[in-house]
Amino acid sequence: MIELIPHLLHQALFGALAAAGFGVLFNFGVRALPWCAAAGALALAVRTFGQDLAWSLEGATFAAAIVTSFTVSFLHRQLGPACNAVALAGCIPMVPGAFLGQALLGLFALTAPNVAEPHVLLTDAAVSMIRVIFTLGAIGAGLAIPAQLLRNQDF
Repeated sequence: MIELIPHLLHQALFGALAAAGFGVLFNFGVRALPWCAAAGALALAVRTFGQDLAWSLEGATFAAAIVTSFTVSFLHRQLGPACNAVALAGCIPMVPGAFLGQALLGLFALTAPNVAEPHVLLTDAAVSMIRVIFTLGAIGAGLAIPAQLLRNQDF
């Protein structure tokens, strides 16, 4: 358990840096950038913890997105209407770019003149693309559920 803490801190640090970078990219104000970094650190730490518990990438990503969205929603007084955008910036570092790259490279490899085993390439590319789609869906659902539930306090 003790070796888990440096791993979580490592992921949280780089999640914070990436989320703050996306905050800059999305033209957030200087006041919102630390909140973006905190949301990114939380999201990557929760996802890493879930994966260390042997959850799937998609399940851990959903849990991280929903925890991040609920947490940022409770900071509505400090962030104002930008709280949902801060949660989004915190979750963007969880987009699985490596799987998307594998899927695209696999599809490009299918266009070669003499493909040895096209069914293997297509299957691998399709699996990677499905993981990307489900992970993006998990992020979207994890961000949308708290936003919808907490919009109406009487719900």
